[in-house]
Amino acid sequence: MYAVIETGGKQYRVEVGTELAVELLDVEPGQEITIERVLLVADGDEAAIGRPTVADGAVSAIVLRNDRADKVVAFKYKPKARRRVKKGHRQEQTVLRITDVRLGSKSAAAAAEAAAEVAKTERERLEEAAARQAAADAALAAKLAEMAAEKAAGAPATAEPAKKPARGRAKAAPSAETEPAGGAAPAAKRTRAPKKED
Repeated sequence: MYAVIETGGKQYRVEVGTELAVELLDVEPGQEITIERVLLVADGDEAAIGRPTVADGAVSAIVLRNDRADKVVAFKYKPKARRRVKKGHRQEQTVLRITDVRLGSKSAAAAAEAAAEVAKTERERLEEAAARQAAADAALAAKLAEMAAEKAAGAPATAEPAKKPARGRAKAAPSAETEPAGGAAPAAKRTRAPKKED
């Protein structure tokens, strides 16, 4: 639900939670005010258009602070006349936060609270499901650890399994101390026969 309000001779489109700076109002920070000049209130496909204001529409806001806007510089210059005038101005303003938009018995703040409650219950349901899953995982981990401990206690200690030989093309050369497989003697190295001289 949103509304179009008028204050300080200007119109603003506002929703619940909107912060806006309006022309300076005679109010104190922290005070809650009601803006009566509501020109339009829309809720989904329904809209109430004021002529000039909506009879049963109202917008509530809380005053955050009174401060001044950014500086606006006015510079007047006339060539060949040696005229230069520079002035700065900071407009005073009031910063509001919209807390509720009402149209008759409908309230945007109440609808937002109901939606937040539904979202909260959904989040709580997901948190409960996650907690149940975590408890089940912890129980399974404890059971597996217990089974592993029983297996380790019941089985005799065995020697470490032999390591598999490394895969690769290069084979280790047999050492001089060990005899090659099959009991065959190592082949003698070939030597060149001396050349015959004629």
